[in-house]
Amino acid sequence: MKWINHQIVTGFIVYAATDNALFVASSIVGAVIPDRVEGSPPTESAAYWKWRKNHRTWSHYPPLYLGLMAAAQIAISYFQNPKVELVLSLLIYALVGAVLHIVEDGICGKVPVFTPRRKHGIKLFTVGSWREYFFAGLIVCGCLLYRYKELFLVNG
Repeated sequence: MKWINHQIVTGFIVYAATDNALFVASSIVGAVIPDRVEGSPPTESAAYWKWRKNHRTWSHYPPLYLGLMAAAQIAISYFQNPKVELVLSLLIYALVGAVLHIVEDGICGKVPVFTPRRKHGIKLFTVGSWREYFFAGLIVCGCLLYRYKELFLVNG
């Protein structure tokens, strides 16, 4: 997915789940972490294909982010301090954004699941295609319907 779609989809998912603006903002920042740590692709052809081969390896390995989330949760329990809890909660939601990025990439290509080098996934659409934007729009609509479902329920 394009970065903008990663950020929009992740933000709406976290909004639907938490209704917390700080967690949404943190997850939006985290939604580009897996690609950001890899750096920009080189423009030279040979270097680009070497970069491309290593794209979506260790930086897109979910256990890395899940382990960091678990460590942050343990630290929250250990310190039991509201300020520390807020900072670590924002870190956790940035990592949630990274995990959602990986899941989103897994529906438009392949990502590592069990090992950093072996990739799995499906390709529902090509990155940058109208299908990507349509899919992102469907997720946004689904999140809004979930969050505001009481507006659509008929009593009686």
